[in-house]
Amino acid sequence: MSVSAIRYYEARGLVRPIRTAGNQRRFMRSDIRRLSFALIAQRLGLTLSQIETELATLPQGRAPTRQDWHRISARIRGTLRAKIEMLEKTRDLLDGCIGCGCLSLDRCALYNPGDRAARGGAGPRFLLGDRAQDFGAIGSRPEGKR
Repeated sequence: MSVSAIRYYEARGLVRPIRTAGNQRRFMRSDIRRLSFALIAQRLGLTLSQIETELATLPQGRAPTRQDWHRISARIRGTLRAKIEMLEKTRDLLDGCIGCGCLSLDRCALYNPGDRAARGGAGPRFLLGDRAQDFGAIGSRPEGKR
């Protein structure tokens, strides 16, 4: 974990290092476990705010118990499930439409003429749950083009 990340968690009061006479930080085992959780949570895609919220539920001054970790696991399970679903949907739609209507410029005129999906706002409209029929003729091919 980067020094700046450790300082961030220290500044937020989520870890409390002990300072040596030479002003070096020394961490208790409980704080090392907190930092380990933060590192893993970052790799799982949790935001700093989500990580901070979970760390705030842990007791200060003692190592987290199995029950502590179980409660955190139960809370973040839905977040992870949603991320997995989004990744799977992205993977499945990657060859088709994402964002403006499709990833293939030569097919945009067929699937998203005039960028009609932009009416739904910025971002990958179809990936976010919009359907082609929500925007009129998007997704329907012009007459004679089959």
